[in-house]
Amino acid sequence: MSSTHEGTFEGLRAQLQEAAATFADGPDALEGILLGIVDDVDHAVREPLEIFPVCHHSPASAIAMARRLREKQPKVVYLELCEDMAPLLTELRNCKLPVAVQSFATEVDGFPAEWSPLSVVAPITEASAEYQAIAYALDTPGVELVLVDRSSDHVFQWDARGTESAEPADPDAPPAEEEAALHGDAVGVEIGDLRPRFAELEEHLLRHGKVRHWSEWWHQYVELPLGDSDHDTYRQVMLLIGSLFRRLAPGDPHRVRVDEDRERYMWTRMREHLAATGADPADCLYVCGAFHAASRVAEFGVHGTDTFEISPPSATTWQHGLIPSSHAAIEAQFGLAAGSVSIAATVWAKNVRRTRVEPYRLAGQAGAKKSKAKKAAAAAGPVPAIPPSDKLTGFLQQPPALDRLDEAELLGWSVEIVRAARRNGYLASTADAIAVFETSILLAGMRDRARPTPYDFQDAAVTCIEKDTVPGRRDVRRLVEIMMGGDRVGQVGYDALPPLARDVHDRLAPLGLKLQQSGVQRALLDIASQPELERCSDALWMLRYLMPQGAARPIMGERKLGERPIQESWDLALGTYQRALIELGYEGVSIEQVLEQRLRRTAYDRRATAATVLEAVEDATLYLRSRRLADELGTHALEVLSAERSVDGAPEVLRRVRRLLAYYRTSEPVLPPWIESFVKTGYAHYCTLLPTAFTDEDATVRQVAAMLGFLFSMESLALSLGCDRTQLELAVVQSHPEESSKTALLWAAQVQLGHLSRADLRAKCDKLLGNPLVVPAYPRYLSGFVHALDPVPGLTDFVVEAVSNAFGRLPDPVLLPWLPTLITTLRSGGSDLAPLLIREAGRTFPGRLAALDAWVPPWRAQPEPAAGHPAGRAEGGHGCTLLAAHPATCDAVASLLGCEGTWETADAGRPTGAVLAGRHPETAVALEALLAGA
Repeated sequence: MSSTHEGTFEGLRAQLQEAAATFADGPDALEGILLGIVDDVDHAVREPLEIFPVCHHSPASAIAMARRLREKQPKVVYLELCEDMAPLLTELRNCKLPVAVQSFATEVDGFPAEWSPLSVVAPITEASAEYQAIAYALDTPGVELVLVDRSSDHVFQWDARGTESAEPADPDAPPAEEEAALHGDAVGVEIGDLRPRFAELEEHLLRHGKVRHWSEWWHQYVELPLGDSDHDTYRQVMLLIGSLFRRLAPGDPHRVRVDEDRERYMWTRMREHLAATGADPADCLYVCGAFHAASRVAEFGVHGTDTFEISPPSATTWQHGLIPSSHAAIEAQFGLAAGSVSIAATVWAKNVRRTRVEPYRLAGQAGAKKSKAKKAAAAAGPVPAIPPSDKLTGFLQQPPALDRLDEAELLGWSVEIVRAARRNGYLASTADAIAVFETSILLAGMRDRARPTPYDFQDAAVTCIEKDTVPGRRDVRRLVEIMMGGDRVGQVGYDALPPLARDVHDRLAPLGLKLQQSGVQRALLDIASQPELERCSDALWMLRYLMPQGAARPIMGERKLGERPIQESWDLALGTYQRALIELGYEGVSIEQVLEQRLRRTAYDRRATAATVLEAVEDATLYLRSRRLADELGTHALEVLSAERSVDGAPEVLRRVRRLLAYYRTSEPVLPPWIESFVKTGYAHYCTLLPTAFTDEDATVRQVAAMLGFLFSMESLALSLGCDRTQLELAVVQSHPEESSKTALLWAAQVQLGHLSRADLRAKCDKLLGNPLVVPAYPRYLSGFVHALDPVPGLTDFVVEAVSNAFGRLPDPVLLPWLPTLITTLRSGGSDLAPLLIREAGRTFPGRLAALDAWVPPWRAQPEPAAGHPAGRAEGGHGCTLLAAHPATCDAVASLLGCEGTWETADAGRPTGAVLAGRHPETAVALEALLAGA
């Protein structure tokens, strides 16, 4: 044993050697582990730069940290936190804890694209040792705070997700709570990760400790014993625990390698700072996790080697900010038991009252008070350094202190949980409160503790109150967590928000709402009487586009092209979704800039289709009212459409082009050049693809109908721009579909072009109904006719006729099995066109049931006469018979025009009809020659 190990822990080493010889049966592995742990503690204690080991969100660590800072008053505080997060720490005074310091990158350079966006968060609560160190360093003059952990960029440089396959998420897992999802998919940075990484070791500790999860074990066997201990005892015990977990459970080799690289990184940074500033290590304090405090890497200590090379950062641009956090988010991200952070906050408040230690709080922090004790401690001189002494022997040998039962506290808990249960629908009574009280004592006794912990009380409450059902939205376990302090949700103050978020709050200020509060608030906008609220409406619609669904939800009002808002009603929850609003600030300085960037990113994505680009054009016009951006994206949509070789997006293209054309025709004096070019190119493009689409099995009838709808509805504009109608006629002639619905769609197109008459189309349908082999496929023909209503709306009456003929001619054995197919076909394939049929049927069929028996369908009542047939001409004399029978109308018009005259009597000898045409036949002859030549 070297001379450096002589002295302080010699007695403890002798006892451990004797214990190892007594209990170990075989090689000296146990002796090596036990003595190695003592060596680690001695090694860390003798380091000239004082190491302060902590556990994240540990009340005992926070109390010990506050006490030590007031005693030592270090000039430099080295903190295990990402070094690039340092500029943000001063903004913590403008926030309500808990919050998280975040590094965020949307565009990655040097990392796989699928990792984007990159996010690193470090949550901070008041009951955490790092907050005490930050508050002390920022509010004490002459103290420097130095963050020494790897940067956010190095967090992902050392990430192994590219080489190791992660386990897939459980698809049946319940969705995360709203508060638990505040950190999203961010990588968590934690000070003092003291959880065993060896599953068998953790299981052994939980089983013998008679606890259910790790948080309860830590609370029972570390938090409570160290709550009142002195500094040396606390420090040596935390070093012991860190060394124990490090030696017994090294865990994943990659994670161990990353942890050792982090330790090399931090000691390298500290030595660089000491060399640059000339600071005395005795005036410094190094705050790190107990796992890292027991490190044995060669770079450890102020006299360690300088062989570690820090790699340069990647080209990724990182944004930094503060986001709201919550107890549930911290528990979910770091695998802690539900409610453990809330219980830790309660224990912290009790420890502060019991020990009378004055904690540090940032000036201006919500709830901060400037106390006299703090001033006195700050004015006192530092405590002189005392050589370390052995505190571990006494701590390990002393029996566990059994806290006496605090009946008043337990009774208060029992009464309060019964009251909360009754408010949430449970049939709880005073008897249940007594049962919870007694069961808590019983469970604590079974677990070898005299005083029930909050975890014992929680188990007792669930056993005595919940029974087998949960009448409300919260179970008893959640009610206990709320009662113990609840899931506190932090809030980032206005001054700490990025410029974009502050701009949003300023623009929505006329609404008169407290937008930073959590929960949903109703905003009423009467824009007609208060035109200045239109700017608020514009901002709200952009927020609805950019943020999650619940952040800004319209209740009344809508935004359409060409329409101005009159009245709107909104449900706003910007306080609840503050993290999403803050992350928008990483993308730009205004929501208009962020929206424009996202629209460009969507339109120029390599997977973008013409439909998605047109959607971006519509959004740019709708939300930004930017003609410049709309013209740019519209020109790009033309290029994308020309490169497409499928018709998958034809329905969406048709819908959006129609809407944009209607908008520009009513709001602009002339159409934009890009949309004229789009119609011209689209006409030729779809004419080229039409024959292939009719025969392609992957092209649906809805897509082919959309192509025809584009061609027929845009035909007049396309022809005026120089397109040739012959191209469309040739495309229809070259189409030879085999599928029934597409065949019906082709017939409808031929009717529209004049290649097929109504009589011929009716004959084809009659032939289908008369063929027993084709009758089962008749619903698919009807489906094609229904889809044809979009390109050929004039066929609406014919489709009603076709359906009616089917019901009238088919016998029941054929009709009844066919009905479900007809209904499902119409519902799935033509739900948006069914209103046209219903309106036409309502116009055609009688309105009363009594008239149905005598009703004759109009297509049967008036058969079309043959051309030139005498029956098609009026019998008797020629002329205006109706006008002669009712001359009063003509007299009124003549009087209005100031004409005078008398009616002539019909004379059999005089010519009737168009006398002028008979007097001057040359005009009629010339017109006949012109038509014959055409």
